[in-house]
Amino acid sequence: MKNVTVAICNTHNEAEKVVKDLNEAGFNMKKLSIIGKDYHEEDRVVGFYNTGDRVANWGKAGAFWGGIWGLIFGAGLFLIPGVGPVVMAGPIVSSLVGAMEGALVVGGLSALGGALFSIGIPKDSILKFESALKADKYLVLATGTEAEIEKAKNIMESTVSDVTAHSDKKELV
Repeated sequence: MKNVTVAICNTHNEAEKVVKDLNEAGFNMKKLSIIGKDYHEEDRVVGFYNTGDRVANWGKAGAFWGGIWGLIFGAGLFLIPGVGPVVMAGPIVSSLVGAMEGALVVGGLSALGGALFSIGIPKDSILKFESALKADKYLVLATGTEAEIEKAKNIMESTVSDVTAHSDKKELV
């Protein structure tokens, strides 16, 4: 089954609150991903792909990403054509790496679009999420059973207004 809830957060503070709220509600952090554009290029962030250890330097957003790292496993910094440098945490990293390594292209989608599609996000929603990243927003993604993503959606909506749940059966508005 491919079920996912996506929250578009305007700031890293919103994204951090969503993650903390999900954690406090007992949501399985191994089913949570976060994506954010690393738009502070002057920080000279060095690319990495990490599946367990902590990252030493996050630049200006260090407190935010460092806090997230205490909760979510797996990390990556990727240069996505058309979007720019993007920092990711959680299972979405494996999906993106798989898309890049396998040259996965689903109906002309970017590697990021292919990764989002592979976890259950319909093609017509991917452009919205890529546009949000280009606008320096953050995506918090929760995957799981239909009941789990509905629970995540309810928790996310207490902090942000732009939350969408997709199940393998239908879009849950």
